[in-house]
Amino acid sequence: MSETHAPARQAVYEQSVDGLGTIRVLPLDAHADAEVVHGWASEERASFWGMNGLTRDQVAEIYAHMDTLDTHHAYLVVRDAEPVAVLQTYEPDADRVGHCYEVRPGDIGVHLLLAPAGAQGTRSGWTSALVGVLLSYVLLGLDRRRIVVDPDVRNEKAVARFLKLGFAAGPAVVLPEVDLPDVYLPEKHAQLAFLTREVAFPG
Repeated sequence: MSETHAPARQAVYEQSVDGLGTIRVLPLDAHADAEVVHGWASEERASFWGMNGLTRDQVAEIYAHMDTLDTHHAYLVVRDAEPVAVLQTYEPDADRVGHCYEVRPGDIGVHLLLAPAGAQGTRSGWTSALVGVLLSYVLLGLDRRRIVVDPDVRNEKAVARFLKLGFAAGPAVVLPEVDLPDVYLPEKHAQLAFLTREVAFPG
């Protein structure tokens, strides 16, 4: 995605962070953003994202399919005009994770892929500030009560990051294989974790 595309796209959420710039959450364009997402998802650090080995066109196809769903949504997060993350949200009761815990009204599932460190800036606290903006969007902007995340149990860095952000560890579960004409997901051993709006934004 060229930097000229980001300002022209209507943001679903926007927040300025002192000293760090303006964070904007944009609907992901499956084809315009495929090169950026493919580049990030192909890196070894992103192996748990599940797209290692896919071509750019295959990545575009996945997000084009997601764009047809009412229950799953993908966003490109930019700081000013620089892509810094991919955010995905989904309804847990329309996802395989819903088979693994008791879904409550107001729950929402989240997946987050951060850009390589060099693209995120060098200031201390940048990642926490970015995630804080995204939590504001998901919990307050979308008016949800609780976030559920399901990182791979082997992804210790992601699990630790969520717990540091205030998520409470839930059970370790096995997400079942999904083998459909438009979607294939292998079985996944995941560590569930939860963050309520009251914990994220007390008072």
